[in-house]
Amino acid sequence: MAERSFKKEVELLRLGDGQTFEGETILAVTKALLQAGVGYVGGYQGAPVSHLMDVLADAEDILGELGVTFEVGASEATAAAMLATSINYPIRGCVTWKSTVGTNVASDALSNLASAGVTGGAVVLLGEDYGEGASIMQERTHAFAMKSQMWLMDPRPEQQRVVDLVEEAFRLSEASNTPVLFMLRIRACHLRGHFRTRDNVRPAFTARDALDNPVRTYDRIILPPSTFAQEKEKIERRWPAAIEYIERRQLNETFAAQAAPVGLILQGGLYNAVVRALERLGLADAYGDSRVPLHVLNVTYPLVPSELSRFAQGKTALLVVEEGQPEFIEPAIAAQLAAEGLPIRVCGKGFLPRAGEYTGAVLLGALRNFFKEYAPHLLPPAPAVEVPLLPHGKLSQRMPPRPSGLCTGCPERPLFTAMRLLERETGKLHVSADIGCHSFATLPPFNMGASIMGYGLGAAGAAGLQTKGGKRAVALMGDGGFWHNGLTSGIANAVFNRHDDVTVIVDNGYSAATGGQYIPSSDADAGSREARHPIEAAVRGVGVRWVRRVRTYDIRATLKSLREALTTLEKGPKVVLAEGECQLNRQRRLAPLVRADLAAGRRVQKQRFGIDEAVCTGDRSCIRLSGCPSLTVRPSTDPLRRLPVTHVDQSCVGCGVCGEVAHAAVLCPSFHRADVVSNPTRLERWADRVRQRVLRLLGARHLEAA
Repeated sequence: MAERSFKKEVELLRLGDGQTFEGETILAVTKALLQAGVGYVGGYQGAPVSHLMDVLADAEDILGELGVTFEVGASEATAAAMLATSINYPIRGCVTWKSTVGTNVASDALSNLASAGVTGGAVVLLGEDYGEGASIMQERTHAFAMKSQMWLMDPRPEQQRVVDLVEEAFRLSEASNTPVLFMLRIRACHLRGHFRTRDNVRPAFTARDALDNPVRTYDRIILPPSTFAQEKEKIERRWPAAIEYIERRQLNETFAAQAAPVGLILQGGLYNAVVRALERLGLADAYGDSRVPLHVLNVTYPLVPSELSRFAQGKTALLVVEEGQPEFIEPAIAAQLAAEGLPIRVCGKGFLPRAGEYTGAVLLGALRNFFKEYAPHLLPPAPAVEVPLLPHGKLSQRMPPRPSGLCTGCPERPLFTAMRLLERETGKLHVSADIGCHSFATLPPFNMGASIMGYGLGAAGAAGLQTKGGKRAVALMGDGGFWHNGLTSGIANAVFNRHDDVTVIVDNGYSAATGGQYIPSSDADAGSREARHPIEAAVRGVGVRWVRRVRTYDIRATLKSLREALTTLEKGPKVVLAEGECQLNRQRRLAPLVRADLAAGRRVQKQRFGIDEAVCTGDRSCIRLSGCPSLTVRPSTDPLRRLPVTHVDQSCVGCGVCGEVAHAAVLCPSFHRADVVSNPTRLERWADRVRQRVLRLLGARHLEAA
């Protein structure tokens, strides 16, 4: 059950020659793959391209009609290894994942693929998760392209251009026998636009053809002496072939080449932001027509020397707009132009920040300063009227901090509450955190977790803290991370090395952090895939003897199991399976069922929780221990009470954690539960009338007594 369904939108993938597509870039890219005659597609879900996997899953019928194989990989390494099909056979293949973390996982397979080279086009669609909207460490894909000699595309975010470049990526790969990395930045992924479609193309060569006529080529094997020849081939044949193709097909674009004695060289993905900054300076219009020469690098690696030389002719200064660090493009351009003896100044990080996203405000200031120094005559004598980005001060001074947090009703909240309560008995614990929703436990109000090393690496991150006697380390791992990497690198490794620590595996039924996709342990009908493989069976299968299963919403039972795991005399790794369905996916699963029941007049009951403000003392322990977004404060209705009282707002999903937290911690009796019934039975309506009469009677007596 993915975060979003594309069942309706995928019908756009059937559009034929000359028709118009309108929709998101993620869907447009899928259409481009089908137009390019892709033979197989795979990948691993992860923002910002997680929806591409969801689109493909919803489009399996269309893929099947075209003879295209689609597979959800167990990890990015699994997906990258799929591209081995294109080494020996003329089958076009595409895989996708979130970089840079996904590329890290896939790097072994990618290195071998790049060394062997490909016969059929091989394209890796990367969600370049860099900048202010990112959820990972700030690194760039460029270094991977350089070190393995894979070509890197960073398309100008205009939908027709993106679609055209997807198809060109396959041709570039085949022309140079090299895999191509195709970056899609965060905002470009969900950009809406339109383009003229072409007919889908069935793969000319299929997996059946390959199996009927298997091919083995000695010089494609990743062993010496072939590897030595492959390294030489990269430079002597593949590189020149790539440069020739890029230049001949004009994959890079130049705008207003001779408009001014200065120019900008920029990554394709930054085109919209740069043009917007030029517009605010009065040097471009809203349609992208620029008064400043622009050379747009839709292919950022390799660079094409002849293109750069032509663009630099007659100019006194160039500004290279290259986001991220370290800079690779700027020094390469400067070195080339210097070697050619061109009297031109190449600027970049001197005007632009070395790190961080190049937002509109950043580019506006950098471009203004560049033009002031090297082309002041281009700036209007009277600057265009500008609306201040923040007229009343800096954003950080106007907006409260909003750290990432767990959703309302998340089953992980009571787990971390139990761990906080346990620390009252044990003292502070070392918690090795992991990637996933549970990583938010490192933030307020829980503040638990000392490190995050990678998806499924929570247990491995505690491997260096094994001692004989004393406290035990606690490691976290999600069910998605468990199947991705954690079973082998964490659990099996702990068994093999006789660890004596505790691993808490959060089993919420889905790969929740990547959008709620099914995983092997999901308790669901997973369609064309097979699920319902219990995590407990897997951990016992690799040798774990001490395993406890708890329902996270039962805080007392969770607290008891965690306490036992930390104090038991039994040796070996201890695993606590903390089970509770992802609340977001639960709501998505139940919402259509509830709507159907209401429409049919069937009884529907929902639980809601509240706080009796006459009892609430304003201690706020419930908020400090659970941090649920539905818990807030409001002024008391009692005129004699000056302090605000705690309140449960209408976003409550009725999970009961707040009251459970309070009672488990022996904190507060002010919580109460209300059952909201739609389409009640006759008996319930009669009982309600009786209760209302009794309440009115008691209320009248109270008034008489007063």
